[in-house]
Amino acid sequence: MTMLQRYCLLLVPMFLFGCKKEPAAIADKQIVHKDTVKVAPLAFPEAIAIDSTYFTNSSDAVKQFYKNNLYKTVWTLEKDRSALTESIKNIELDGLNPDDYNFSTITEQDNNHKNLAEKDRIANDILHTEIFYKLASHLYNGKLEPTKLYSDWDMYPKEIDLSHKLQYALKNHTILESLDSLKPKHIVYLKLKDALRKIESMPNDNLKHIAVKDKLIPNDTNAAIIDVKKRLAYWGDYKKPDSLTKVYDDQTQSAVKKFQKRHGLTPDGVIGKGTVAAMNLSKAQRKKQIIANLERWRWFPRDLGESYVIINIPDFNLYLVNNNDTIQNHRVVVGRAKRRTPVLSSKFSNLVINPTWTVPPTILKEDLTPSASRNLNYFASTGITIYDMKGNVVSPENWNSGKSNNYRYVQKPGANNSLGLIKFNFSNKHLVYLHDTNHRDYFKLNNRALSSGCIRVEDPFKLSGFILEKEENNWSKERVDKMIASNKTQSIVLKKPTFVHQLYWTAWMDKDGFQFRNDIYDLDFELYAKLRD
Repeated sequence: MTMLQRYCLLLVPMFLFGCKKEPAAIADKQIVHKDTVKVAPLAFPEAIAIDSTYFTNSSDAVKQFYKNNLYKTVWTLEKDRSALTESIKNIELDGLNPDDYNFSTITEQDNNHKNLAEKDRIANDILHTEIFYKLASHLYNGKLEPTKLYSDWDMYPKEIDLSHKLQYALKNHTILESLDSLKPKHIVYLKLKDALRKIESMPNDNLKHIAVKDKLIPNDTNAAIIDVKKRLAYWGDYKKPDSLTKVYDDQTQSAVKKFQKRHGLTPDGVIGKGTVAAMNLSKAQRKKQIIANLERWRWFPRDLGESYVIINIPDFNLYLVNNNDTIQNHRVVVGRAKRRTPVLSSKFSNLVINPTWTVPPTILKEDLTPSASRNLNYFASTGITIYDMKGNVVSPENWNSGKSNNYRYVQKPGANNSLGLIKFNFSNKHLVYLHDTNHRDYFKLNNRALSSGCIRVEDPFKLSGFILEKEENNWSKERVDKMIASNKTQSIVLKKPTFVHQLYWTAWMDKDGFQFRNDIYDLDFELYAKLRD
């Protein structure tokens, strides 16, 4: 199995035209601490009865836990307390901060536990339970809640029965194992942890900022080449000789291409704006990106399904995974920064052959109205028909540009349609979907954040071929080709689920070392700051 196959197996990891989702209200979903399993109360030696006044500031979940355990202390054994302390100490390996879990306080109290007064032992017991709940929740769902950070991230907290989790762990003295079991098991998350360990072991970079006016190409002589070579050597792409010259030689070119490939840049050896920007990001900044991406993977679903499509938005790539094998890879075009592609998980509901395209409000305002106001031939050239509020066709000459919102605009199906010849629908509140395109030249570009939110897929009929293979009624290629040739809009309802996951991660690690992608929506450093807030 290739690295890419392992990578996708274990993962949960439109410039002028396109689609645009309209802002929707954020669904504020809190974690449901289910108490579904009734178990016998814990009974430990030296357990102390707890008065209800100790729970004044405790959560309902903690109160219920102690009620289930007859209001007695449960952290009476030193090995259980030590296991929790050890888990907190090691949480830095997952990019979290031990200080968020009262590490100093709980360590000091545990070291002096036998000398604590009864009231302090009770408070210490409740503190252990509260910390377990908090830590377990953060490991399973992340410290932060994405729906509260972004209106276009539909990643909701996964339900977990923390009371039963803690009850079982205390009964069997498996606190460490219990908390570890809540962490993501995806290869991307595990490799990100490796990346964090590796980057922390590296020396401080203390390297000079690289300044290039235009670009550097092989055989150039420039003082900046020395700084480039130092950067490449620091990140392991270049074997630094005893002395460095200002010449952009073959060895340096090979190292630059390796660096570019690891950063999702065109590996052409030209040191331009994008390459320089990637080189100038420091060790500290890259560490922050790794930590931010660890948090994202705690947000993502644990179960991606048997057959699924996974898209890494800033990597501009789509992978199709079936029965643990990565069987297809497609380049994609995603939303530009002002019209971001949402992060979500869903499943395909139907395919539309020869789709029409109804112009959404944002594109109407920002693209269609200005263009058509300058030239009424815009409607004929784009194949767009104007309808009034009653559904009557309106000629371009009778169109009122000052009241453009009073009309509906529909582009006819065909090769020139903005959605191309096929659309992949799935349920989501943002009204986005995957689709073909009439601008296939965009797939040749390195930066493919060009759409209005929906995702354009290269070679989409290869993807639809797999999806339809699972369906009944013999959806052969010949049958689909006839549907396309008819130029009629037709829908194929899907009965066999193929899941789709539109995700966002900018860092990972593979056999070539660190992999970083341009943070196209500028989310990484803000997320890191919130994690450390």
